[in-house]
Amino acid sequence: MIVPFWAWLAVLGVILAMLAVDLAAHRRAHVVGVREALAWSGVWVTLGVAFGAVVWWVWGAEFAGQYFAGYVIEKSLAVDNVFVFAIIFGYFAVPREHQHRVLFYGVLGALVFRAVFIAAGSALIASFAWILYVFGAFLVVTGVRMAVHREEEVDYERNIVLRAFRRVVPSTDRHHGARFLVREGGRWVATPLLAVLVLIEVVDVVFAVDSIPAIFAVTREPFLVFTSNAFAVLGLRAMYFLLADVMHRFVYLKFGLALVLVWVGVKMLLLEVWKIPTALSLGVVAAILATAVGASLLKTRANAGSP
Repeated sequence: MIVPFWAWLAVLGVILAMLAVDLAAHRRAHVVGVREALAWSGVWVTLGVAFGAVVWWVWGAEFAGQYFAGYVIEKSLAVDNVFVFAIIFGYFAVPREHQHRVLFYGVLGALVFRAVFIAAGSALIASFAWILYVFGAFLVVTGVRMAVHREEEVDYERNIVLRAFRRVVPSTDRHHGARFLVREGGRWVATPLLAVLVLIEVVDVVFAVDSIPAIFAVTREPFLVFTSNAFAVLGLRAMYFLLADVMHRFVYLKFGLALVLVWVGVKMLLLEVWKIPTALSLGVVAAILATAVGASLLKTRANAGSP
């Protein structure tokens, strides 16, 4: 796959332009409702699908299939981020009207960190082909651990990152609107909003360690890995506001995501035995997610109807 330098610049231009539009649309702090989140989700999904159509037109169906497989995997694994974001926002009592601001800067950081991870992963694969088997084994182990430890509680006050942040950065426990820093007693101090942003960035880095290798399971093209990741991450904020109030309904989704990780890990481990077609890989991922979502909704509906 030959990707000219201007194509990279064009993609970055589109991403920056859409981020600017999103920032302008949300310059006034307000609670993002379900209808607004649904509309923005439609915008981001349309953008991601449209880019896949461009890939199909320019580079052909096989590369388009690889892009869409990576996009679906990243989009599905991003749901796990949403669960954790909701816990963090609730733990630190972040007002809903300020959550979008935190997530906006969180997504900016996520794009930068993931670009670095993708560049590093591509370099490793180019130099050491066997690293793919390490990635595959890591994904299988991660998926099994996720399936086994689905209900773990996290005490963020004991979180090593938060404790280190508070030791290094003077902080206040009081919220000050949408501000990350305020002056108190003649010095700048961090508000809880900045601590939340740091935690969200760290959480995304941790999840990227899973999701980036997972996308390398369906394509080794850095351009497709980055774009499928970027267009999926761009819709993360809208996804959060769309799902935040109904996440309790998806009781089996985390188990489904665990199976997705195991599946893509096995796909990597079987590279020399059987190169699983992209269409089949995408179909399995879609079937796992559809089953997990459907079973979750059936269970929670039955529980809601029980006395």
